[in-house]
Amino acid sequence: MFEPRIICFLCTWCAGAGADLAGTSRLEYTPNGVNIRFMCSGRIDPEHVLWAFGKGADGVLIGGCHPGDCHYMDGNYKTMARVALLSRLLDDFGINRARLRLEWISAAEGAKFASVMNDFTEKLRSLGPMKPATREMAR
Repeated sequence: MFEPRIICFLCTWCAGAGADLAGTSRLEYTPNGVNIRFMCSGRIDPEHVLWAFGKGADGVLIGGCHPGDCHYMDGNYKTMARVALLSRLLDDFGINRARLRLEWISAAEGAKFASVMNDFTEKLRSLGPMKPATREMAR
């Protein structure tokens, strides 16, 4: 059975802390993700996402603070705009937009993090693995 590889770019303050809460609460969720923390989701560049796909990720999750709750004022609004543009760029690379997911997860939402990981993993399983040629284009 195909097991997708997911790179999770998480803001330290909210989504990253939510992931920690899911772990310390011993919530069950798929172990398909590798978490990479950023101080703010606004620091995640489209190049990071393309790098992840080029290095073998089947999906990329970007997690940040809820709109209005960013520790750096407007970082998550920048993320929202970048992801909208990046989704269109993925089409040019032949990467299904469903392989990129943006979620707002607070530090108190460990259960939401677990649910998002389970749901995203199932979605990627249904899409199947990325094609090698598509990976090469993302490099």
